[in-house]
Amino acid sequence: MNHDLVAAGGLLADTLAQENAALTALDLPRAAGMLAEKQRAAAGFIAAQATPVAAAKREATERMLRRLQSLATDNQALLERAIAVQGRVIGVIARAAAPALAPSGYGAQGNRAHATRPTALALSARA
Repeated sequence: MNHDLVAAGGLLADTLAQENAALTALDLPRAAGMLAEKQRAAAGFIAAQATPVAAAKREATERMLRRLQSLATDNQALLERAIAVQGRVIGVIARAAAPALAPSGYGAQGNRAHATRPTALALSARA
């Protein structure tokens, strides 16, 4: 494991940038597939924080930390958007799968002659 803070932070930043690109494209399977990679990069970054930063690397460290903060902020917003979009998609599917509420027929006295039949429905899911 690399204990250089700038390198470890750079790896985490690159991982977040890739995940952000997937989330921007709403490629949720690709973004979700990056979880293990993101966890490894985060663990490496945390471990590297225990190593003192040399004075010569202080500027590079600060630059990396600013980049990482910006990417993390974007990542949070993109994850929230992806969750909202996924919720809307599930809502559309749930409404489409609900049985029709209009009566399908009436009897002689205006009562329902038989129960409402559900409409035809086809669902397709891809992960």
